[in-house]
Amino acid sequence: MTEFFEGQFDAVVVGAGHAGCEAALACARTGLKTCMLTLNLDSIAFMACNPSVGGTAKGQLVREIDALGGEMGINADKTALQMRMLNVGKGAAVQSLRCQSDKHAYHTEMKRTLEHTDNLRILQGEAAEILTKDGKVCGVKTTYGGVLGCRAAILCTGVYLNAETITGDVKQSSGPSGFAPATALTKNLIGLGYSVRRFKTGTPARLDGRTVHFERCEEQRGDDDVLPFSYMTEGPVKNGLPCYLTYTNAATHKVILSNLDRSPLYNGTILSTGPRYCPSIETKVVRFADKERHQLFLEPEGRDTLEVYVQGMSSSLPHDVQREMYRTVAGLEECEIMRYAYAIEYDCIDTLDVYPTLEFKKVEGLYTAGQINGTSGYEEAAAQGLMAGLNASLKLRGMPPLILGRDEAYIGVLIDDLVTKGTDEPYRMMTSRAEHRLEIRQDNADFRLTQKGYDCGLVTEERYARYLERKAHYEGFLSELETRVPQGEADEFLSGLGMDGTEKPLTYADFIRRGATLKQIRGAFGEVCAGDESAAQSAEIYVKYEGYLKKGLEQIARARKLEERKLPQDLDYMQIGGLRLEAREKLNKVRPASLGQASRIPGVNPADIAVLILYLK
Repeated sequence: MTEFFEGQFDAVVVGAGHAGCEAALACARTGLKTCMLTLNLDSIAFMACNPSVGGTAKGQLVREIDALGGEMGINADKTALQMRMLNVGKGAAVQSLRCQSDKHAYHTEMKRTLEHTDNLRILQGEAAEILTKDGKVCGVKTTYGGVLGCRAAILCTGVYLNAETITGDVKQSSGPSGFAPATALTKNLIGLGYSVRRFKTGTPARLDGRTVHFERCEEQRGDDDVLPFSYMTEGPVKNGLPCYLTYTNAATHKVILSNLDRSPLYNGTILSTGPRYCPSIETKVVRFADKERHQLFLEPEGRDTLEVYVQGMSSSLPHDVQREMYRTVAGLEECEIMRYAYAIEYDCIDTLDVYPTLEFKKVEGLYTAGQINGTSGYEEAAAQGLMAGLNASLKLRGMPPLILGRDEAYIGVLIDDLVTKGTDEPYRMMTSRAEHRLEIRQDNADFRLTQKGYDCGLVTEERYARYLERKAHYEGFLSELETRVPQGEADEFLSGLGMDGTEKPLTYADFIRRGATLKQIRGAFGEVCAGDESAAQSAEIYVKYEGYLKKGLEQIARARKLEERKLPQDLDYMQIGGLRLEAREKLNKVRPASLGQASRIPGVNPADIAVLILYLK
């Protein structure tokens, strides 16, 4: 193989999935000469699994990506088939937006965005080796001998590293949906010092929509008045194609249980670790044997295709069993499968090997993001890609890194979990992982993060102006909600809602604190907080939870004291007397940046933290 020089770049991004797209855009938009290397141009922003963006906790990630200047939210809005706000019956802290996407349009639109981005070259090819000199990245070499010189490399390889798809007793070297795997890089990563492990995920079958009896299922339409993901999108997204709800049943479970000996998950073919929170249908039936049924959502893959995605029914059973199994479900009695379900195994790394910036500890300038870091989900990948790309850019521009705290963003929770605790299974973001979820709601993502993105050079002037405008409306609405209503009118309003009067004037904010909604207030008193509905919603939420938010800020202030106590990166914990052996080993492995991070390491207890505090004095 002849080696040749293909060009000098500031940054090379390996991979063009959701992590790679955000990483490449973050680098290029902040002025770095960037090359994005992908196995196949047709797999850019490919939705290998469900055709959707957002969902519980994931919607928060998308809003945060958008607030920082990322692209996922904008692209999801452009290509949405429908949107729904989840958990509307619960508090604002756990409400999350979910978008049913046009899978093919999503790819096309993201590819178009990348192709029209200044400073960005897109190149089809496979990375074979990360080149280093004196412990620093100096280039990426492809399998065909091309050398891409660079000062930073960001690995966003998804599930393609040594990928193998498994269905029944058929196992073949392949990436998702028949795309080629990446087979050359793992050996190089091990040589660089990465700890590599094997994870698994899976996907359901895709059905021919002409053969599905949708009338036997429950129609699920989107919301007509939901606000989009991106603050740059004008107006609500149109409610397009419906989804449908159906269920497995006793016949389904019988087919599965009678064929467990042919399931790779149960006959020893698959030994890698799969996702706990997105299990296969085989796992659901075995693990939750007491359940009579499991819900399934039939989701369109796009406007211009008849393919239907069966959410909730991923499988690696043989094709003949799948055919029998799917046809036991109401509405699917005569279904024809266009693409059979499969499991996929792939290589990923131990994230205890990387810093909170997502830079590799052993090679300067080498970053990782997405499923190579052991996460699952498009949103988790995109968030990491943006942060890895942005931190690589900040470093090359001589600026401080951007490390988001757990009290600042779900992105901060995600990355802190990965680099502090690591993960022994595919990691999925959930609201329960965020201890400050009321403070980091989806509605205030721009208030929390847009200034940071602007200071880093990623947020455009147009986006920043939009943020300042929304912030001004929000602050004006908070003032407007303090408008006093005469005692008689206030009591009449409360009485109409079945509430006791107070015999004193009240403000609109008082009504909200008592349980009234802004919609009810508008119905009684005319247009209140008019002109910017997203800002009005944020103002209403703040007033409703103001007491809890103030208590939360007090807790955050106390926690930040530990975060402010920095730990030297060259500290030899093995030499600190009083630390337990387990704590010494864990601290030496993770090398926490602060006492706060040290306190979250599994195996490090409060007594160990007390020892460190005394040591630092």
